[in-house]
Amino acid sequence: MWRRPPPFKPLLPLLTKTSSYSHPPPPTPHHSFLSPSLFSPKTTPSIPLKPPPPPPPDKQTLETTLKSSLLSNQTDLSWRTFKTLISHSLYPSQTLTHSLLSHLLSSNAPHNIKRCFASALLLLRTSPSSLSPQTLKPLFASLSSPTPAFALLDSMFKNQFFVPFSVWGPPVIDLAAKARRFEEFLKLFKENCRVCLERNLRFMRPDPEAFVAALEMCCRGLGSVSEAEAIVATMSAMRVRMGVDGFGCLAYLYASAGMDARVAELEESMERFGFSARKGTLFENLVRGFVKRGSLDAASETVLRAVREGALFEGEEAFEEMVSGFIGAGRVKDLAVLIESAVEEESIGFRITRACVRLGMPDRAHAVLDEMHARGCPINVGVYASIIDAYVAERRTADAAHLVSEIASRGLRLPRITLDSLVDASMSAQDFKSAFSVFRDMRESLSEEELKPGYLTIMTGLAENRRPELMSAFLDEVHADHRLGIATHDWNSIVHAFCKNGRLEDAKRTHKRMVALGFEPNNQTYLSLIGGYVSAEKYFDVLLLWTEARKRGFLTTVKLDHDLVDAFLYGLVKGGFFDAAMQVVQRAQEMKVFVDKWKHRQAFMEKHKSLNLNKLRRKSARRVEAVIAFKNWVGLNV
Repeated sequence: MWRRPPPFKPLLPLLTKTSSYSHPPPPTPHHSFLSPSLFSPKTTPSIPLKPPPPPPPDKQTLETTLKSSLLSNQTDLSWRTFKTLISHSLYPSQTLTHSLLSHLLSSNAPHNIKRCFASALLLLRTSPSSLSPQTLKPLFASLSSPTPAFALLDSMFKNQFFVPFSVWGPPVIDLAAKARRFEEFLKLFKENCRVCLERNLRFMRPDPEAFVAALEMCCRGLGSVSEAEAIVATMSAMRVRMGVDGFGCLAYLYASAGMDARVAELEESMERFGFSARKGTLFENLVRGFVKRGSLDAASETVLRAVREGALFEGEEAFEEMVSGFIGAGRVKDLAVLIESAVEEESIGFRITRACVRLGMPDRAHAVLDEMHARGCPINVGVYASIIDAYVAERRTADAAHLVSEIASRGLRLPRITLDSLVDASMSAQDFKSAFSVFRDMRESLSEEELKPGYLTIMTGLAENRRPELMSAFLDEVHADHRLGIATHDWNSIVHAFCKNGRLEDAKRTHKRMVALGFEPNNQTYLSLIGGYVSAEKYFDVLLLWTEARKRGFLTTVKLDHDLVDAFLYGLVKGGFFDAAMQVVQRAQEMKVFVDKWKHRQAFMEKHKSLNLNKLRRKSARRVEAVIAFKNWVGLNV
């Protein structure tokens, strides 16, 4: 269907609006997409103005703050102030830097040591003049790993910061040796020597000990002939005299490498240098080198040559390595052959067996000992002592005691310290049989002063382990030995132990045994027995003990004390033996011993309160008299 078009509207109003200078109203958010982008108003972004840079901090103020914080031990404030200085390229003075780094190291805190290390690296790169050798020396000493030490040294050489060798040498040598970082250390060591020679800086020259350490790394660590000879050449260029230890390192290297011609040249050089009297070091290192190469026969021949020339080894490492090599090859008999061949030097056998012990192989040492016996070799007592000490350390007291019996049968005498340690170890392990055996085997060869400690150890150990029957048997065996000074108190300890354990019959037998052997009982003997009888309510035994004491004249020869009177009286009253009780009272009055009547009155009331005297009178008028006398004494008839 046809429709009429809409009426025409002029464009003037639109043109008028668009050409006006007034800003159009902002479009509503819902219809903003209708606004033509071509005619939309353009907004120019406002560019913020940069604030002016702050003025650089005052160096003097920061250094003053750093000094005061160090004096007041404010570590964190000191560190922040130092970082502020560094960030503005304001490097503190050498003295102030030394104070800061020393303060960080003094705390021994790992994070402060890391701060010190990082600061030193930064200053080496940016301001080496702020550092001094005195600052770096404690830093090297505080490091526990070779990695930061190597990094610090590398930075020092790159930035041409040269310090005396003593600043870093000893601690870095130790770190490198322990971590077996030989190649890295040798690289820095050679760089130090190169700078020292080229620039003629004598303070950088390593000392002889450092060169020996470098040779050790080359010879024993790397096994490099070229590196070792380069170190020797450097020593020659620096005019550092080769010492005995240096010759020893080279001997080890040449022997392990099979360079026999070089070994001969080395011996000649030692003689030229005047080290003929120290050839033991040469032979020792040759033995170690031959063992390293696997030439055990050459090692044995070197030992025999050293014995012939009287050049004894100074250390034990050579024997340990040689023994390890022979045992590893299953050649234990050859060790005995070597000892037999070196019979004029008795220490060889001792050092070989001790090497077995130090390597944790006492059974192998015993096997070598058996081979020596089979070949009729004379054996030093030190050989036995080293094996016994190893058995003691492993708590193998029975094996050690067996070896002591063997020693005794051969007429040898062990050192006192070995005997005492074995007896003590046996008692600690409750191996009483071994302790008795050792004491019995060695008793004849020891003096009184040497014998007494072992005896006391055994008796004390048995008492602590509550073995009075063994105490009695042991004492019965050794009582006749006057060197031990056995007296009544030794028997008393056994009696007391039996009574404490309730073994009264054993205590009674021990008492009779000590009397039969001529040891007089004393107050302590009777106190222990009475205490045991009363605890078991065996009051008749208290009466027998009192009767025996009277018959033996004990009461007339010994002054009764309060404790013994009280014990006898209490046991007799509890048992109803009032006649004997009054005898005790009479004896106490004669000797003017105080008696607590109240205690015994209570004992009477507890046990005999219902006692019928009329009934008792028909049986024993004497007993009634004793009861009445006792009651009168304690005040019950008043």
